[in-house]
Amino acid sequence: MTAAAPPVLTRRELGRALLARQQLLERGSGSAAEMITHLVGLQAQAAPEPPYLGLWSRLADFRPEELTGLIEQRRVVRVGLQRGTIHLVTAEDCLRLRPLVQPVLDRALRSAYGKWLTGLELGEVVERGRELVEAEPLTFQRLGELLEAGYPGRDQAALAQAVRAGLALVQVPPRGIWGRSGPAAHTTAERWLGRELEAAPAAELVRRYLAAFGPATVADLQKWCGLTGLGRVVAGLAGELVEYRNEQGKVLYDLPGAPRPGAEAPAPARLLAPFDNLLLSHADRSRVLPEEHRRRVMTPNGLVRGTLLLDGVVDGVWRYEAGVLTVEPFGRPTAAQRREMTGEGERLLAFHGGERLTITGD
Repeated sequence: MTAAAPPVLTRRELGRALLARQQLLERGSGSAAEMITHLVGLQAQAAPEPPYLGLWSRLADFRPEELTGLIEQRRVVRVGLQRGTIHLVTAEDCLRLRPLVQPVLDRALRSAYGKWLTGLELGEVVERGRELVEAEPLTFQRLGELLEAGYPGRDQAALAQAVRAGLALVQVPPRGIWGRSGPAAHTTAERWLGRELEAAPAAELVRRYLAAFGPATVADLQKWCGLTGLGRVVAGLAGELVEYRNEQGKVLYDLPGAPRPGAEAPAPARLLAPFDNLLLSHADRSRVLPEEHRRRVMTPNGLVRGTLLLDGVVDGVWRYEAGVLTVEPFGRPTAAQRREMTGEGERLLAFHGGERLTITGD
């Protein structure tokens, strides 16, 4: 007997499943630490607001001081992780996931700085860098200057990036703290957290990705983390995963009990942080980001703007400047959607401590 074909999930059904897992259909009541763990970190390359706003959009009672306390207590850290970009993750995830993405950092180093590092013993450079950043947290500029003293004539930025690739470097406070400022100064995760790195199994990474971002293809998974060859890991989990197909016939993998609320689940208006995980964690982003809007959200120089979700998909952008929150829908929202937008805007304005909300088209 021929096995039945996997059920098909429409783009809208995939979007609702993703929003449910991201706590964007209904805000969660858990702690910031629990949400950071569930999301396998928050995008944090733009300091300091995006992680705070990412938690605000997903948690009902989140306050900035909760995340600030976690950072100051060294329970969460900012570290290069998925795709080599800065993420805010729990201390445990930093120690367990950073070794898994080492190939991503190595590949990026070769691509961007390989020609400036030719002939160097990189292990030696990395160990000298370890001595320097563990003696005192350093910016990459200062680290490069100090390294160049031992490697005269070598490119300082390339030397510093070799250390970034070779070590789990965390950014220390006050960098990344709401309402403060500070240089991006680094030390090793081992020194900052007082524990050694210990790689998690790759299968754990797959399960956690699906719990927060599934259902997904192998290509989606690899886009999210930057690793390649994960099809073999997924194949090894065949007995515990369920399969679907998208409307293009591609195989989607998922955890059996994960939320899939259906296409008609209500999706209220939401304002998402710049660089929000929701928009950067799939090869095919169309479940939440229509292709016609992508260039209005993702700029040519690599920025990802704060976005407005209406009926579960990106349909506008927002910005906050000098106490004014401006929300710009792309289309013509219904009266009900405009009320939802106003409510979300007022909530974000209060979180920011701003003075005025403007919705274009009013």
